[in-house]
Formats: sequence, structure tokens, C-alpha cells
Amino acid sequence: MSSENILKLKERLELVRPNLLHHPLYKNVHTIQQLQIFTQYHIFAVWDFMSLLKSLQKKLTCTTTPWMPVGTANTRYLINEIVLGEESDVDEFGNRISHFELYINAMEQLGSDTTSIHQLLAFIQNGIGIKDAIKKTNLATFIQDFLGFTFDVIEHQPDYVQAAVFTFGREDLIPDMFIGLVKQLSVSNANKISTFKYYLERHIEVDGDHHSHLAMEMVNDLCGNDVKKWEMATLASIEAIEHRIKLWDEINRLILEKTVNAPIHK
Repeated sequence: MSSENILKLKERLELVRPNLLHHPLYKNVHTIQQLQIFTQYHIFAVWDFMSLLKSLQKKLTCTTTPWMPVGTANTRYLINEIVLGEESDVDEFGNRISHFELYINAMEQLGSDTTSIHQLLAFIQNGIGIKDAIKKTNLATFIQDFLGFTFDVIEHQPDYVQAAVFTFGREDLIPDMFIGLVKQLSVSNANKISTFKYYLERHIEVDGDHHSHLAMEMVNDLCGNDVKKWEMATLASIEAIEHRIKLWDEINRLILEKTVNAPIHK
């Protein structure tokens, strides 16, 4: 994907993106306990990513009957291809699974606390609206803020802005440094971390390569040559990254507060 507009957008993201990719959080996960804390909160970013994905599919394809063609066939292909991989990938044993469910399996193997995410989903399944469900689950304020931004985008922003937030605020490559720390940790804890390690490797292979190219092409198709759309997409992408950095700040703070006897980085 070499669109001039995409390149300009990515160039402006370099004002904030390095702060995400070089965040001290990645250096502060040395133990199973620290990884448990990380996953306990990061799961909400995995889940709202799926919600953003399905919102895009609803906007860019026909999901009702009777069927009618929506948008362009190319855009429909791009979003459906991403949905297929995110909702119906394979686990380490070759079984079909969504990336969200794979992450939950990784958390269970790790011994991470999954109470809050399951409680949130239960409220939603029982018909409670997303905003009320978030409040009723009594999530940490920083998680509420993070989800609040995402669902504000879903409810109030046009498809091209949603696509940009999805592409540049969610489909980020996980730094090699973090993968290296997880691999090192897995040497002596394979029975606790093998699924999470597989998730990260799969995320890089699928999301960071194939899906990122599809997503950028989707943004390019939706924004076209409209200068205003590109500006709105760029500003929303920057804001999405800033929200992810704030999420990392708070998770990092909790790791430093709750764990001891490990090297720390600020």
C-alpha cells in the first residue's frame, strides 16, 4: 500500500506512535504475575477491537435481509477478509477460534483474572446497553475512558473515521522487544504461557502483515481524494493512539505498584 495519502497520514502519526512502540510497559513484564496484570486489562482492548471491526462490517456490507449491494465490492472484500481472520482463525491445535476467545484461553492458562470481562459480556448479553454495562461492571476509570472513546467512534463517526481508528489505532505491530520478553519468560513457564505466546505470534503474522495491508487499502478506498476525510481520519488515528498510550500508562503503573523484586523502567 503506497498511496500518497496513506504515507502522509503515517508521517503525521510519527508524532505520537514512537511513544506507543517504545513505551516502558513492554520492559516491565518479567514475571507471570506481571503478565497476568497486563492481560487482565489489555483484554478490553482486544474486545473493543472486535466491536470496532463488526461495526465496520455492518457499515460496509449488507448484514440485513433482503440483501442489497452496499458500497464497492472491493471494500466489501477487504472488511470481510479481515472479519474472517479475526472471528474464525485457528488456535495452536488447529481448532477454529476468534482472536478474542484465543486471548481468553491464554488468560485462563496464565491464571489471569477474567471476572470483569466475563461480567461485562454477561450484562450486554442480558440486554443492557454498552454504556450502562461498562458502568455496572465497575471497571477501572482508565478502562471506562478507553472503551468510551471506542464506542463514541462506533456510534457517532463515519465509516472512514472508524476504518482509520481500526487501522492505525488498533492494528499495531507488537514491538519485537515484548515478544522477546515473552519468549524468554516461556522458557521456564511453557505450561502457563504457551497460548499467549502463540497469540502474539499469530497477531504479528496475521494482523501485523496481511490484515494491516487490507485495512490500509480500506481506508484509502473510503477516503478517496477527499481532503476533509483524510484530515478527520488522521486526527482520529492520532487520538486513538493517544488513548492507547494512556491505557499503557495505567497498566504500567499498576504493574509497578503491585509487583516487587523485578527490574523496573519508567
